[in-house]
Amino acid sequence: MWRRKINGWDFQPFSCRGEKKDMLQVYTGNGKGKTTAAIGLAIRALGAGKRVYIMQFMKSLAYSEQEVLKGFAPQLCLETSGKPFFIAEEGMLTEEERKEWGKDVVVFPKGNPPADYVRLMENGLQRAEQEALEGKYDIIILDEINVALAFDLISRAALENLLEKIPPDAEIVCTGRKAPKWLVDRADLVTDMREVRHYYQKGILARKGIEN
Repeated sequence: MWRRKINGWDFQPFSCRGEKKDMLQVYTGNGKGKTTAAIGLAIRALGAGKRVYIMQFMKSLAYSEQEVLKGFAPQLCLETSGKPFFIAEEGMLTEEERKEWGKDVVVFPKGNPPADYVRLMENGLQRAEQEALEGKYDIIILDEINVALAFDLISRAALENLLEKIPPDAEIVCTGRKAPKWLVDRADLVTDMREVRHYYQKGILARKGIEN
């Protein structure tokens, strides 16, 4: 296919011929904006008349965007699978950070996450699978599933099973830090958001309407 340069950038025109339909996108990396990018994609898809399903893992209904998304459009379904606290493996947080988080974080030994939280994540994935297999959604967003995988809250086999069953016309988006190599290798699109600078290093915590 022919290509052309515009202002020094090399472009290849889109083509519908031979287009792969069941696309897998992965948004990962330490930089801020992975969930934000997925929500932006959802809004664009809705504007094009598509139907969107979002399952947010490791999150309760405590984020500002959820207030809008829950009633934004009948073509959008948002569900969550999480508790009103964060979890972290031993060694991930300094003593200062643990004191700062207080009851808002649950620390567990590496490779041994809380059983009730594992069940919660598994139920969330089963729910996402049920919705996906109905075939009524064009975009399926599994928000923070990469982190759930990294914490062994969801198994590789369980997610691969879902990916194998996704209807051929659906697009699936997996977000979160620490996306596993096997998922990255499988994806059609991978965005790695690199953190260049973040104000949390100055002690500025999550702000309403910006981070939560």
